[in-house]
Amino acid sequence: MLNIIFFGPPGSGKGTQSKMLLKKYKLEYISTGDILRDHIAKRTPQGVEAKALIDKGQLVPDELVVQLLESKLTENKDANGFLFDGFPRTLVQAYILEGLLLKINTSLHTVIALDVPKEELTRRLLNRAHIEGRSDDNEIVIQERFREYDNKTFPVIDFYKSRNMFIPIDGTGTETKIFERVENVIDGVVKESSYNVVLIGRPGSGKGTQGEIFAKKHNFHYLSTGELLLSEINKGSEIGKNVKSLYSNGISVPDELIIRLVEEEMRKYNEHRGYIFKGFPRTLIQTYILEGMLRRMNTSISLVVYLDVPMLNCFKRLSKRAQTNDARPYDLTTDLIIGRMEEFETKINPVIKYFKSKNKLVRVNGIGSPEEVAEELDQILVKSLKKII
Repeated sequence: MLNIIFFGPPGSGKGTQSKMLLKKYKLEYISTGDILRDHIAKRTPQGVEAKALIDKGQLVPDELVVQLLESKLTENKDANGFLFDGFPRTLVQAYILEGLLLKINTSLHTVIALDVPKEELTRRLLNRAHIEGRSDDNEIVIQERFREYDNKTFPVIDFYKSRNMFIPIDGTGTETKIFERVENVIDGVVKESSYNVVLIGRPGSGKGTQGEIFAKKHNFHYLSTGELLLSEINKGSEIGKNVKSLYSNGISVPDELIIRLVEEEMRKYNEHRGYIFKGFPRTLIQTYILEGMLRRMNTSISLVVYLDVPMLNCFKRLSKRAQTNDARPYDLTTDLIIGRMEEFETKINPVIKYFKSKNKLVRVNGIGSPEEVAEELDQILVKSLKKII
């Protein structure tokens, strides 16, 4: 999902550029003015309330604006993204917007403003007034409109500047040339955005194989807690010795240890497009932990893929692997394999339910050759990630 705030003073051509943006990126246009006018025209309870205030010369309070805006966002939560015009107008509204976007599991990507010299803006507006016969749109009125725009937008723009999200764009030249500049900025923002995918599935479902294939193809960093732990075992570290003892007794590795290893790995590899997490999170607690870790990096879980393979097939795969050099310490005996299966079934349901409620879960059939599954997974992930931007 791609979310943009678009600023531009009177005469900057923001309306024209907005239409072009909406068409190319298939965004939902969010104008608080349009939303209010629509409710007033339809005589909804909110519209009646807003009209009564406007007729008295009073401002529509944030509480009512937010109520209408939240309804609009929720109605269109499956949109490719939103282009915000006229909101936020204040610092309070800027914080409100963050909360509203978080509620539908997305966030703001960039804030763009068309930068045009006041002399050029004045020339455009006077020319437009002449063509449209608007005698009231004289130079004195135009300069007042500029002052009003600057006073209203400066605090909000300064807020987004402090967060490195504000990008001014040269608004002079032809409409096509200006739009090329806007496109370049947005495409750059999209390219730099990070996406984080969680692969879940029964032990033996092929998560590792598929995660590595997709990560290599699309420049993600594959992060497997199982492999991190095995690396510690192979190094003979104190952590590895502890983990090996836990495995041999069928005991789960404590969250504190896993978190430490995951954080270290994420710090080492932060130049990729994002992460493919395999084996983490396994529980609802770990889900909350991972979301907190990603939030500190100004990112989040983008998608969760459940690789669906029947339990019997998984059991056969693990039993077969146990007879090879690729055997893991936790699948050397039938009891250990059964224990892992039981633990997975017990703990994963709350995780699945959680991500379902956030519309982030997709299921992929894991039966077939690694190449066949990889092809299907690739198609689903690429399609889903395009919607997420």
